Amino acid sequence: MKRIPTAELLDSDAGTPEEIASSLADLRLINHRFGGAATTRALVVEVAYGTGLKKLSLLEVAAGSGDVPRQARQDLQPLGITLDVTLLDRCASHVGNGGRSIVGDALALPFQDNSFDLLSCGLFVHHLSPDQVVVFVNEALRVSRRALLINDLIRHPLHLALIYAGSPLYRSRLTRHDAPASVRQAYTIDEMRGLLRQTSASRVDISRHYLFRMGVVAWK
Repeated sequence: MKRIPTAELLDSDAGTPEEIASSLADLRLINHRFGGAATTRALVVEVAYGTGLKKLSLLEVAAGSGDVPRQARQDLQPLGITLDVTLLDRCASHVGNGGRSIVGDALALPFQDNSFDLLSCGLFVHHLSPDQVVVFVNEALRVSRRALLINDLIRHPLHLALIYAGSPLYRSRLTRHDAPASVRQAYTIDEMRGLLRQTSASRVDISRHYLFRMGVVAWK
């Protein structure tokens, strides 16, 4: 299945405020039910156990409403792992309330070197061209002290079929367009591994998660 880059409507806020809000609600549902929050939680646990650190600062890039890192923070508390979460998104209208949030560009992060233990992103990297993926990963590793966590989709024909089958669950027409577009332009694990070899990452661990989710720890 060939990768087909496709503009997604939510990226450009191509809808009414109500449609945008509904699409963000769809994303929260997808992340809650279909592996998004669980994947980020697993990646943080991998870093925490690998480094022995139980308190970690995390910048979530392209954060949207920030539900994934917040859910991960809540779920990690019983394990004795504390996440200090900051959200960054290019659109102020996408960022939810109730925490630190910053408007900024993921490809030119407005932070000094080594500002956070972890950088994390969910359902973001598939929006980037291969060259942009390399730029983003290097920029994220510059700002992080430990690692970059990538939580994204795996491109696969069965995944695309499941996305179409789930369309009755979507509240927004934006989601009905963007969900299949996301799968079509997602990277395979082999493609992601090849791109990460071009970055400054010292080591890369890639894992498969529920319902065609890819989890990446790119170590600094």
